[in-house]
Amino acid sequence: MKSGGSLSIWFFIGVCLAVNGAVILGTGIYELVSPPANRVVLYSVHANIWWGGLLLILGLFFSLRFSPARERARMAGNS
Repeated sequence: MKSGGSLSIWFFIGVCLAVNGAVILGTGIYELVSPPANRVVLYSVHANIWWGGLLLILGLFFSLRFSPARERARMAGNS
């Protein structure tokens, strides 16, 4: 590995958001398919599906926008 290289913190934030969003979205889809016995008051809103999807989209955006391969290509273009 080349020394002196650095990775953007936004790449790791994007990965964390994408992983958490996928878990929350998966839980929401599971609850949609098999509803829990004791439903919460706003169950019909399906907030975990909306927030999980939003986190997943934001995470994918950040991880692709600040990916190490894209940064290497940008640095090679500047040289």
